[in-house]
Amino acid sequence: MRRRVGLIILAVLALGLAAAAYNFVHGWTRSGPLDHDITIVVPDGASLRGMASDLEKKGAISSANAFMTRARFLGGSGVIKAGEYKIPKSASNSEILQILQGGKTVNYLVTIPEGMPSILVQERLMANKDLTGSVAVPAEGSVLPDSYAYQKGETRQAVLDRMQAAMTKFMAEQWPKRAPDIVVKTPSEALVLASIVEKETSLQAERPIVAGVYANRLRTGMMLQADPTIIYPITKGKPLGRRIRKSEIAAVNDYNTYAMTGLPKGPIANPGRTSIEAVLKPAATRALYFVADGRGGHIFADTLEQHNENVRKWFELRRQRGEM
Repeated sequence: MRRRVGLIILAVLALGLAAAAYNFVHGWTRSGPLDHDITIVVPDGASLRGMASDLEKKGAISSANAFMTRARFLGGSGVIKAGEYKIPKSASNSEILQILQGGKTVNYLVTIPEGMPSILVQERLMANKDLTGSVAVPAEGSVLPDSYAYQKGETRQAVLDRMQAAMTKFMAEQWPKRAPDIVVKTPSEALVLASIVEKETSLQAERPIVAGVYANRLRTGMMLQADPTIIYPITKGKPLGRRIRKSEIAAVNDYNTYAMTGLPKGPIANPGRTSIEAVLKPAATRALYFVADGRGGHIFADTLEQHNENVRKWFELRRQRGEM
């Protein structure tokens, strides 16, 4: 009888231990109490104990102590990483620890449009309240337009460094792919001409043709006569907000291509990929001139006579619209 009672007690204890083990493991993997997604920030040097308390306060876990106990036995040896994390609705204790140890932080985006001048790049970074520190106006043409991920609290300089590294990498990849007879002789010259192409047309399909027109002008010693190069010394690339004055057209400086032959001193904006590619592989064209066509694009001409007729039609269209 005693032996039978002993066996029963052992069986009960075994069942109890099994139930306890099941509950211990199940408490680690079952759905958590969160009823909506949240974000949580792990500061540099934060401990898992400190974050467990924060998670309990935010309702992501039921008990910080239970979370720590289970993490000690079931969570592995990984350490949590600083950053901002998204904790999804109903995330289990196990999933939360994996998120904090995985380092897949919430990313935000700052977008630099094609053709944005560097002074506006700097203003956009400085206006971003998620970033820290200050940043100077970057060299014109050094930033590759794109959308860049960042984390809250990251420095503005770190984000700018990525933008500039992207341009350096892109130019290093594209320069060896250039057409053999292009007019620009260095990557720096390519960026200068690409910035003009960028400002002259927003249509990607036109950019190789516009690049071809300017290449033809450079080869024949003609002035580029690009209006955006008049504006750049005045506003550093910002919108002028009025019509260009005759005195500004005649102004002699390192950028005004109405008063000089060849390329300007430097870029007048940060050109995008398609404008750079257009300069490195311009369209084969005999055109030397172009003017707006009234539909968002341009009409091209090989001779001055053709161009003057195109300009006459453009002015007539503008008068019909009441723009002149």
